[in-house]
Amino acid sequence: MTMVTHALYGLDLLATAVMLINEHERVHYLNPAAENLFGLSSRNAEGTPIESLFTSGEVLTAAIGYARDNNCSYSEHDLTLSANGHGPFHLSCTVTPVESVGDLPGGACLIEFRQIEQQLKIAREERILDQSQANRELIRNLAHEIKNPLGGIRGAAQLLDRELERPDLHEYTQVIMKEADRLQLLMDRLLTPHRLPQPSQVNIHEVLERVRSVILAEFSGVSVRRDYDTSLPLIEGDREQLIQATLNIARNAAQAIASTQPARDTSQAPRRDSSTKPGEIRLMTRIARQVTLARKRYRHAIDVRIIDDGPGIPEALRERIFYPLVSGREGGSGLGLTLAQNFISQHHGTVTFESAPGRTCFSILLPLKEKDEG
Repeated sequence: MTMVTHALYGLDLLATAVMLINEHERVHYLNPAAENLFGLSSRNAEGTPIESLFTSGEVLTAAIGYARDNNCSYSEHDLTLSANGHGPFHLSCTVTPVESVGDLPGGACLIEFRQIEQQLKIAREERILDQSQANRELIRNLAHEIKNPLGGIRGAAQLLDRELERPDLHEYTQVIMKEADRLQLLMDRLLTPHRLPQPSQVNIHEVLERVRSVILAEFSGVSVRRDYDTSLPLIEGDREQLIQATLNIARNAAQAIASTQPARDTSQAPRRDSSTKPGEIRLMTRIARQVTLARKRYRHAIDVRIIDDGPGIPEALRERIFYPLVSGREGGSGLGLTLAQNFISQHHGTVTFESAPGRTCFSILLPLKEKDEG
């Protein structure tokens, strides 16, 4: 057995993805971990140039060049690659020049790849969680500060209304009272998420069926398709909060779909013209395995996805979509997704989304405790 064979045999046992390239930057070897990661066969990839093996591989090529030119190991911590139709993969890599070994000439490089997608996801979730908690505290304090003077304004307007002698002036006091009532309702909604959950055993599909019936009743131009994993266990949670959270997301999706078609009746929500295919919302449930939620690792979680074929979330709103009072719809309060995120956070879960024109997917992950799994 040659020295190269001995070395490659050792690399076969590594759980880390490793690639060996020759002096011409062609693949000489992939270990099994790299084959699994990129969906490639070492035998088929052998002799393939790096630049044709990966798409968007300029950063990797530059890292190889630096390591060779300086004859030192070089690490790249933010690398995105796609290979053989798989990916994109978010990776870090270390390139190390290899001296001549056996039948492998000098100029070869050993490349070690490590996936950072999971770490990025955890960091993003932690950042969203911190932002959500800060937003909730800010809004709670703001709502409390507004409620007290708001009550005084409405009371004064009510007393003034009784004293007015000219009937035509009552219109103005009525406007004051109605707007004060509207703001009072808004403040109550902002404070609602701070109610503690009232847990019970909940069937997530009963929650989604309730949401489905409401959406179908409100939006005749939208169809709702089920895609359920009926083997999912019950989950411990607050049934009403879970209904409200999923309903807020689904209603946003339905409103986005309806907004793409002209309204036929201005007294009702916009609806698609009967000659066009109705928009669709898909309610999907699956089991997710080995997930990290709110800095805690769970063996299993329930994955609820709400997918629509609407116009997508505007790019300018995507970073702020869960912030309170941020809305892409005229007349929207911007509280629906904020409340949804707050309710799911109280269940130690997360809400994330991916959006493009024609497809927006909100994913709700709810952890399953060991007693729920049993």
